[in-house]
Amino acid sequence: MNLHITKELNKKNKQYINDELYKFNLKHFPKDLAGRYEEICIFLKDEKDNVRGGILSEICWNWLEIHTFMIDEDIRKSGFGTKLLLELEKIAIEKECDFIKVDTLSFQALDFYEKNGYQVFGSIDNVGRDHQHYYLKKDLKP
Repeated sequence: MNLHITKELNKKNKQYINDELYKFNLKHFPKDLAGRYEEICIFLKDEKDNVRGGILSEICWNWLEIHTFMIDEDIRKSGFGTKLLLELEKIAIEKECDFIKVDTLSFQALDFYEKNGYQVFGSIDNVGRDHQHYYLKKDLKP
């Protein structure tokens, strides 16, 4: 067999890799969790329907993972982030997720997540030379 390595942006090949890993992973999860994938996006909008913040996340098997969480700088620390997070947690509970996981950088929202009950389970130093990358989790079931 003659194989070679390429570097390219190819949606079809990317989908193949994702699909094959998903199929492999399915072999190792209980049958009742199979097919549990759903994107969950919630937004904070003003009276003119302009987006002022939001959370981009997905449910995968028995957890919800936050990928992107942003609030416009001029309205941060006004409670809107907590309201969005509580709404997302409510959705995760309704969808029978066991936990939520998220990552953040030391200059972003570590204190915010900890204040809302998330616990650090790992970190990486020397990110951007001067920062840390934190991984957090919040259990939704006792």
